[in-house]
Amino acid sequence: MSGTEGALPVGSAVDVGAQPILHSSVPEAQVVSGTPTTGVRPVGELGDLRVGIWEMSEGCMSDVEQDEFFVVISGAAQVEFLEPHGNAVELRPGSLMRLGAGMRTRWTVTQGPLRKVYLTRS
Repeated sequence: MSGTEGALPVGSAVDVGAQPILHSSVPEAQVVSGTPTTGVRPVGELGDLRVGIWEMSEGCMSDVEQDEFFVVISGAAQVEFLEPHGNAVELRPGSLMRLGAGMRTRWTVTQGPLRKVYLTRS
């Protein structure tokens, strides 16, 4: 997103649970099981941070992460850390998580869609 295109104006609010998000199929190389889809809706920028809403349908996919903080607002999932290896984390509404650039993960959405609000660098 460049400039103020699609940006949330200062002094305004948006219901992140009600924003429509168009999904597309997860690339076949990332699908572990099921037929997961994902979608993203940029909300705005704050300095060098991008803010948006991301959603994933039920299923399992692998991913390579970027530096990000997020909070889950709906759905349930498990995130497994493949590299570097770590304990799996259960996500539910209210979960706040931080991911690091280059982490290899496996996302299993058990109650979908999983919807999160994220903050990441541009």
